[in-house]
Amino acid sequence: MRTLMAVLAALTISEAAAADTAYDFTFPGITGDTLALSEYEGRPILITNTASRCGFTHQYDGLQTVWETYRDRGLVVIGVPSNDFRQELASEEEVRRFCEVNFAIDFPMTAITQVSGPDAHPFFRWIETQNASQPTWNFKEYLIGPDGLLVAEFSTATDPTDAQVVAAIESVLQP
Repeated sequence: MRTLMAVLAALTISEAAAADTAYDFTFPGITGDTLALSEYEGRPILITNTASRCGFTHQYDGLQTVWETYRDRGLVVIGVPSNDFRQELASEEEVRRFCEVNFAIDFPMTAITQVSGPDAHPFFRWIETQNASQPTWNFKEYLIGPDGLLVAEFSTATDPTDAQVVAAIESVLQP
């Protein structure tokens, strides 16, 4: 079993190292589909690891506001539910319902995904190659520019509607 885990970790690192841009990654979607970031090539993406039982869960409101404000100008907001910090619900269906009922979320979301450590999803391993850090808590935001490269990262305590985040988003949007 340990050998299999080492092989899988090596594959994750290899996939992350081979990627040129964020658009090279796919995630399982929250409804069982595939969420390929290549679908959004040429558009900026604000991607955030989320959790339903976190003190920062109220930031779903801010993510939805940013999505509604900037999607017509090309921004994509993606939520990545994670149980890495033991604050996520048990299933994708529970997360999806929770987000819809409590926050009216309609931006794309992935399946529950590992975002930190050696077994993190390859996107979050790639983030490290962009001189950023993997999440150390829920609701860390990463802004990907239209070229597919990391533009900025924001701490979990920074609300998505904070002036700093909004300025970074506006800097990468088409006029």
